[in-house]
Amino acid sequence: MQIEQLRQRLKQRTGCTDSDIRVVYAPLRISPLGAHVDHQDGLVTGMTLDRVILLAFTPRRDRRVCVESLNFPGCVEFALDAVPPKSPRDWGNYVRGAALALQQRHVLRTGIDAVGGGSMPIGGLSSSAAVGVAYLLALETANDLTVSTEENIQLDRYIENVYLGLKNGIMDQSMILMSERDTLTYLDCQSMAFEKIPIPHERNGFDILVVYSGVEKSLGGTDYNNRVAECQEAARLLLTWSGQKPPEQPRLRMVPEEVYVELGGRLPAPLDRRARHFFTEMARVREGATAWRAGDVVTLGRLMRESGASSVYNYESGCPQLVTLYNILCDAPGVYGARFSGAGFRGSCIGLSDPAYREEIRAFIDARYPAAHPNAAAHYSVHFCKSDGPARVLNGSD
Repeated sequence: MQIEQLRQRLKQRTGCTDSDIRVVYAPLRISPLGAHVDHQDGLVTGMTLDRVILLAFTPRRDRRVCVESLNFPGCVEFALDAVPPKSPRDWGNYVRGAALALQQRHVLRTGIDAVGGGSMPIGGLSSSAAVGVAYLLALETANDLTVSTEENIQLDRYIENVYLGLKNGIMDQSMILMSERDTLTYLDCQSMAFEKIPIPHERNGFDILVVYSGVEKSLGGTDYNNRVAECQEAARLLLTWSGQKPPEQPRLRMVPEEVYVELGGRLPAPLDRRARHFFTEMARVREGATAWRAGDVVTLGRLMRESGASSVYNYESGCPQLVTLYNILCDAPGVYGARFSGAGFRGSCIGLSDPAYREEIRAFIDARYPAAHPNAAAHYSVHFCKSDGPARVLNGSD
């Protein structure tokens, strides 16, 4: 079991005992509907998966942090008094960002020794947010800090928005910290009001299908931040044309739907497509939440396919491998619906599927995806998952 592997490595490196070690369990997440709208304060849905980032840690006697990863080479080490700036494409950015974020509001009297690892390929499942949450929870536990879920959402956002400069929204952290097993979380990213809707099916009534494309790239090297800026510019124009003075950082959620209906046709390309995606995705989220409450997974699947198509044509995200996977999953037997996961520039496609079709789905993908993208043939993978609960520090009974 990976937890034991992490424990043994930490004991080997530090000489600590089992009683000294705690483990953070930070699940990955999916969003069935709500693509690319959280950074515009939109409506989203999400749930965590039974696939996780694990972090075994023990408090130190000084104010240094020393972290290893089973997935990446090297050791990250620094003093809490002198947190280094971010380093491009460095996995240690997240623990440095977590330490810096916490010290904006709290005093950290002790550092940690830690070893981390993940249970499936990263990309499109918010592994970065899960890693950030894991480091926050470890540092808080080591320093006996009591931090609310709401504050941890803001702290993890600090890591990505301020320390790393990624202009993403609040969905990832929120789902990882708020989700409950067998529920769909329906979140308003503007007001932070949320509803946890129980899964109205038997637990084994559907799988959460995740297909890793084999393509991995940091969002900092994609068009992600450009898309956010285009959405903001569309919001600025629509607010101005409607006689309102836009704020310094406008969001499409600030634009009343009736204003978009009246004036959206004036938007130049590609801003027209970005706004179209936002407002149609908002409608899909509302309809999808209604379908979920009724147990109508077929309608939810249709909406996921429509969301995926809008991501391709309106939001214009998706590398060739992800577009191929999306089309394959839409045609696969037993798949109710599919779309990109995460920002959609690399990583994974997700779907909801019938467990009775697992082998047929796998064979359908295997027969098509490697032939279309030979360079990804050795790296892609298919996973059938279930829902899970929130990130947490495990106790002895877990």
